[in-house]
Amino acid sequence: MKKTNLIVISTLVLTLTACASMDDPNRRAKTGAGAGAAAGAVLGQIFWHDTKGTLIGAAVGAVAGGAVGHYMDNQQAEFETELAREQQQHDIEIERMKDDTLKLSVNNEVSFDFGKDTLKPAFYPTLDKLAEVLQKYDRTVVHVIGHTDSVGSESYNQALSERRAQSVANYLTSHGVPYDRLRTEGRGESEPRDSNATEAGRQLNRRVEIFVKPIVEGQEQKAYESPQYN
Repeated sequence: MKKTNLIVISTLVLTLTACASMDDPNRRAKTGAGAGAAAGAVLGQIFWHDTKGTLIGAAVGAVAGGAVGHYMDNQQAEFETELAREQQQHDIEIERMKDDTLKLSVNNEVSFDFGKDTLKPAFYPTLDKLAEVLQKYDRTVVHVIGHTDSVGSESYNQALSERRAQSVANYLTSHGVPYDRLRTEGRGESEPRDSNATEAGRQLNRRVEIFVKPIVEGQEQKAYESPQYN
């Protein structure tokens, strides 16, 4: 932890302790636990940096290693309940990865018009449900990754996939998911699910994937790493 963070923590604890003793000598004992809890909350905000030293996130809480499976089981169950209609219509697929990450694949036909990066209003209710569950299970980092088919130039598709991922993230942020928990990425046409030789294949390749990675105690930084499952 950096020196500046330690200074902030020390200042907070001293301030709370001073306030506890100013009016009532007995308040020191009454509020001691509260001061400790507040300091613990600050200590829980562990800031991570990438290899270039850029700040990439702040974890406000972590799940103990032995409890991760249960935590993600519950979150998956809520996603499947809330998004049951979307799954039945094949608008969303929910998959559990080996490391307990949840992968939600969103059919691009229901989220964006062809070649556009503006969300379809009909997709808002689905994102509202998603945001609600993500707020409830806040010990996770959410990676939004855009993909395209191969129609158009590689550079165009790369930029389009990035803008689409950002559009989804912006909507989630505007509906209560903290920005610090969101990561966006575009992979253009580089990771097709099917052949781009047919319209059916291209439709499968046009998608947004949302990876919900648990923040595991002692391994917090892994939650911020880009999902790699191919």
